[in-house]
Amino acid sequence: MARNQFSPDEAFPAIPEQVSAFLRSVYGWMCAGLGITATTAWIIAGSPAAIGAIGASPLLFWGLVVAQLVIVVVLSARVAQLAPLTAALLFVAYAVLTGATLSFVFLAFTGESIATTFLVTAGMFGGLALYGTATHRSLQGLAQFLFMGLIGVVLASIVGLFWHSDALQFLIAFAGVIVFSGLSAYDAQRLSAMADTAPADRIGSYAVVGALALYLDFINLFLSLLRFLGKRRDWPVVG
Repeated sequence: MARNQFSPDEAFPAIPEQVSAFLRSVYGWMCAGLGITATTAWIIAGSPAAIGAIGASPLLFWGLVVAQLVIVVVLSARVAQLAPLTAALLFVAYAVLTGATLSFVFLAFTGESIATTFLVTAGMFGGLALYGTATHRSLQGLAQFLFMGLIGVVLASIVGLFWHSDALQFLIAFAGVIVFSGLSAYDAQRLSAMADTAPADRIGSYAVVGALALYLDFINLFLSLLRFLGKRRDWPVVG
């Protein structure tokens, strides 16, 4: 999945009250986005017509993916110019589009394994985010390593679309867990810098972009763990 690239260089000290309010907004938007995505995926997965339309049209599916990338780029590159309402609407649109592309997960894996993986992801993400927020150790040094790891995961995933190898899929899943675990802690830490440096009239927009970063970390960590913990459905053989 795509990531936003807004990243303050260093973490600056911020007024605790300001940071606290900012973090509440960020995590509120993140949870709302996850809820919208899950609901959209569940609704589409339960609609044979919608699933059929997306599955039968590669152009439509890749159109949804491109639209997601465009939204991420717009939010990341123009956060300082976007009004909070515009940023919020773009984030909601992104969550809906992601739900549409992830709807096939509900068809490929059992509901029980999806729920179990979600709980494991939530626990891991919560612990990592708490560490990133509370630690006094700067995680800035990990940024380059994590970014290189992210590029590697993306490239390997593209190769995996054409070369079906269990070993490669295991490597992608393992690397994904490592990379997105690190990014979860790193992105959680840099939220304080965002709260301190964001213009007062754009604080809402920056909160949405912060939520998008954590949202993407969570979704990608979930998908990586699902490769390990997910139980695929046994579909009857027709014919």
